[in-house]
Amino acid sequence: MDRHWQLLAANRCVAPLLAGLPEELLRPPINVLRLGLHPQGLAPRIRNLAQWRAHLLARLQRDLEVSADARLGELLAELAGYPAPAGPTEPGGVLVPLQLDTPWGVLSLISTTTVFGTAVDVTLAELALETFFPADEQSARILRQLHGQRA
Repeated sequence: MDRHWQLLAANRCVAPLLAGLPEELLRPPINVLRLGLHPQGLAPRIRNLAQWRAHLLARLQRDLEVSADARLGELLAELAGYPAPAGPTEPGGVLVPLQLDTPWGVLSLISTTTVFGTAVDVTLAELALETFFPADEQSARILRQLHGQRA
């Protein structure tokens, strides 16, 4: 994704997880934060939405503080205006799992984000690679199944 959280590329496990979402959220450029928190996006499928939302909004707030990018400020205002579910509103500790309802069962995922902080090329410096890993055996099995499907 780029510095504005727009999806640049994804592997084939992502498409089945987005099935049934409105076309307007899937039309490029896809903003991954909007897709995840929009009431018609993935939000209704996220079991721990209150905690995940707080986590994402805190990450976006940090990005805004570091960059002072007006587009990030607009995105933060939009996302903060989405309905807030009941539950913990603190972003949590170091690790916040994403618990996603899928047709194959609940996926419990942890993510890592790689930022190319020492890149000389400005294009690379504005990229981030977010990788989701299974947090349990059921999630690993589901992801193996999805990976084995043809794109």
